[in-house]
Amino acid sequence: MSHVRFPKMDLKTTYDVEHMRSESRIQHDLWPLDEIDPKKAKFPCCLVWTPLPVVSWLAPFIGHVGICREDGAILDFSGSNFVNVEDFAFGAVARYVQLDREKCCFPPNLAGHTCKRGYQHAAYGTAVTWDDALSSSVRHFERKSYNLFTCNSHSFVANCLNRLCYSGSMDWNMLNVAALVLFKGRWVDSMSIIRSFLPFTLVLCLGLVLVGWPFLVGLFSFPLLLIGWFLLGTYCVKTLLES
Repeated sequence: MSHVRFPKMDLKTTYDVEHMRSESRIQHDLWPLDEIDPKKAKFPCCLVWTPLPVVSWLAPFIGHVGICREDGAILDFSGSNFVNVEDFAFGAVARYVQLDREKCCFPPNLAGHTCKRGYQHAAYGTAVTWDDALSSSVRHFERKSYNLFTCNSHSFVANCLNRLCYSGSMDWNMLNVAALVLFKGRWVDSMSIIRSFLPFTLVLCLGLVLVGWPFLVGLFSFPLLLIGWFLLGTYCVKTLLES
């Protein structure tokens, strides 16, 4: 039986063509996004943040977060077994940070992972598009009980980012989601800054007038205790927090 030998150049050309077709199929859903439009509450592929009543009055960097679909609709986990769609809880968006879909992993199969954590990503739950990942997280959190200290809006966003394997990471949690918004987030407008810090400023001034300097100790103890709790649950007792 005669064996047919193909020239190496032909094999390489065939491989390159098939590779380009494969890349085209994987990337076909990365169409251009619409512009961010705060007036219509449209923030395509963004994380969004707004202050929480009472909690943000005592610690203005702590708030409620959501994640947006490619069409700009906001999704946020705001109650047990319930994920809001296009109705951001606790008020209008104050800060946002737009994420890059090119930093996500959308594998068509196990061999198609662009991240370095293919098996872990597959076990956690993958997606073929941005919206597909968010839909999977919505279904997951529609069976979760909301708790400010163990399973909150940050948990939902972290779950979405882990399904996307955003920036090649499967280690998204409450703390680094909060840090991403805190350090990378942009204010929507000057009114958003006032709305976020004015209550804290009033509480601070009122407490100093009525109680004095001991009030300052109590006020700053609150966020430190919260941060300590989330550090404990994230890095020490990992079963405490949902993500």
